[in-house]
Amino acid sequence: MQLRVLIVDDEPIAREGVRVQLSKHPDVEIVAECADGLEAVEAIRDANPEIVFLDVQMPGMDGFEVLQHLDLAKLPAIVFVTAYDKYALKAFDVNAVDYLLKPFDAERFEKAFTRAKAEVTTRDTALLDLRLRKLIDTVRPAQKHLERLVVKSRGRIFFLRVEEIDWIAAADNYVDVHLGRESHLIRETLTALEAKLDPGKFVRIRHSVIINIDHIKELHPLFKGAYEIVLMDGTRLKSSRRYYNHISELLES
Repeated sequence: MQLRVLIVDDEPIAREGVRVQLSKHPDVEIVAECADGLEAVEAIRDANPEIVFLDVQMPGMDGFEVLQHLDLAKLPAIVFVTAYDKYALKAFDVNAVDYLLKPFDAERFEKAFTRAKAEVTTRDTALLDLRLRKLIDTVRPAQKHLERLVVKSRGRIFFLRVEEIDWIAAADNYVDVHLGRESHLIRETLTALEAKLDPGKFVRIRHSVIINIDHIKELHPLFKGAYEIVLMDGTRLKSSRRYYNHISELLES
């Protein structure tokens, strides 16, 4: 069985180093190579690799931010490639996520690759999710909530600041993100995205809609706990009775 592997590093020499080591394994298929975090997010979603060699320190979006833009429940086995100091490396060890410290030799690579393959074959998704969340919290304690979204539109990929979002609607396995007259489809479920957003800023008002509370202009009571919500840009949305408590908390704040 072929193992689908993806390499992410902003340094061409580092990508080549991983590629050379992987060439020793006939059961490996390198499905993509990425030079930055933006490319990595899209490639992981599109290529569905089983193992990813992920550089931690990259300009624009680092390795931890890449993880924050993915559904951790569907995440491949991650081998971090890093030049972090000893303190950070302890966090990797404690949370049982393997890493390669640059520069690495063939023996260390084989150890990391063997562990990654074992994780693919004896995968415990819930345990992996817990490990990665602990790792992100340990190494990046200040960044608790998502600050930017990656948007792919009309052949280009760009960042979207979360604070600019007015509201978000579910669209099957996508979300429709609205900013004034603009909207963008992003491959993410509403529940998965909600878990990454600041609950003090974003509130679900019905099963399929989340709003940015900073963009609310007016609230109009309807009946039996439902409300019409008017946003700053004039958009009108209706909440459902099921999420009455979310609205009542806004009125009390």
